[in-house]
Order: sequence, then structure tokens, then C-alpha cells
Amino acid sequence: MSAKALLNAKDIEIILHRLACQLIENHDDFSNTVFIGLQPRGAYLANRLLQLLEKEYNAKDLQLGLLDITFYRDDFRRRDEPLTATKTEIDFLIEDKKVVIIDDVLYSGRSVSAALTAMQSFGRPKNIELLVLIDRRFSRHLPIQPNYKGRQVDAINKEKVLVTWTETHNEDAVYIEQK
Repeated sequence: MSAKALLNAKDIEIILHRLACQLIENHDDFSNTVFIGLQPRGAYLANRLLQLLEKEYNAKDLQLGLLDITFYRDDFRRRDEPLTATKTEIDFLIEDKKVVIIDDVLYSGRSVSAALTAMQSFGRPKNIELLVLIDRRFSRHLPIQPNYKGRQVDAINKEKVLVTWTETHNEDAVYIEQK
């Protein structure tokens, strides 16, 4: 497989600042907003974004939950290899809150659909928004679109978008891999 670099660490840092500013514009003081990072890869983006909001933009009392959607996926039993679940860590209700779902790549929309189902256990939100680092717009199976996106990528189905984080791969970068 050959990989082509799409974003480097500096590009990602700039995108994170832009996304943070867009969130501030739309949510003001975040008093009625909660963030839900989709496990595992959306959690890295969510943590980075909330750290940035707190340190650089002085946002206070941000609530972040991490949601595992493994058993809510519609392809759970269709895979050759068993999926490995991670931990859901949401210690608050989302009842009547503005929820921002955060994931690294929006591909078919199935992960977001699973997240919507999984979140029902935590209450009925006032509204839900979607924030993604990468939007693969030509690959959607469901009518789901992001409210906030870092970069839009026109990758064909045989190409894979890979987001790497310092925490897992020792670098912040986004690659497109040719299969």
C-alpha cells in the first residue's frame, strides 16, 4: 500500500483552532453543550479540541464523554474478525443539552447512526451536531452531513483515509492510502 500525506501536524493544529472558533461562535459559553467523542479515534480529536478550548480560548466547565458504538453498529456481526469494544465514559445526562458528536473521519455515516442509537440511553438531547476532522463526501450510505469539518476529501472507495495522532502513532497527520 502506498500512502500520500494529506495533512501534517501544522495543518491539523490550524484546523483545530478553526473548529474551536466555530464552536465558540455557535455555542457561546458552552453551559448547555456537551461533547461526545466516538471511541476510539474520535476520542483523540475530542480531547485535543477540548484542551484547546480550555487553554487557548478560556472555555470553562466543558463536559466530554466518550462513547463506544461497537454493539450498535449495523455491521457488528458481518465482519470476518470480531470487533473489540472500548469503554463508554459518560458521567452526565444529555437530556435537553446541545450535543456535539466528534469523530475523526465521516465515511459512510454508519458510525454516526450507531452513535445516535447508543446515546438514547443517556437522555434526549435538545439538538445534535456533528464535528469531524475529515469528511469523505462521496462515500455516504446514509444522509448524514457534518456541521463542522476540518477538511473535505474526495477519496474513492478503494482509498482509505488514515488519521494518526501523537498519542498512538507518534505523529499528527492524515494520509490517503491506496489499496
